[in-house]
Amino acid sequence: MRCPFCGNDESQVKDSRPTEENATIRRRRACPSCGARFTTFERVQLRELIVLKAGDKKEVFDREKVIRSMTIAARKRPVSIEQIERAANGVVRQLEQLGEPEIESRAIGGYVMKALASLDAVAYIRYASVYKDFRNPEDFHEFLEEVQELDTLPKKKAS
Repeated sequence: MRCPFCGNDESQVKDSRPTEENATIRRRRACPSCGARFTTFERVQLRELIVLKAGDKKEVFDREKVIRSMTIAARKRPVSIEQIERAANGVVRQLEQLGEPEIESRAIGGYVMKALASLDAVAYIRYASVYKDFRNPEDFHEFLEEVQELDTLPKKKAS
């Protein structure tokens, strides 16, 4: 593994341990050249997924983009990064189980919405406002009516 500080091609693994319900291996590494320490994460990738974007563009699926979008939607909400990581892992597992090498970006957004709906209602609505391209307050109103009819969001706990 290349050192991110000095660029040396060699590094030594000092410690390895499983994380995220044994879905990832966390490795602490040290560079023999500059002495810097850094952490890497190793996870299983069953196949490389390709995202079909608007305009017939294609790009390699990036799990970090899913995490980043979920983190933005859940900003200043009582949702931990660990919850977001677990939800993102669930989204990736669902995508891999489809068995399709290419997946439309809209479909990925739908899986992310479902994952956010189970975490936090406000994060779900924030994400939906971008995913569904809300343009005016009526769009929010219509969406909230649909959500209330479906009764998909977690209920607020009684105090």
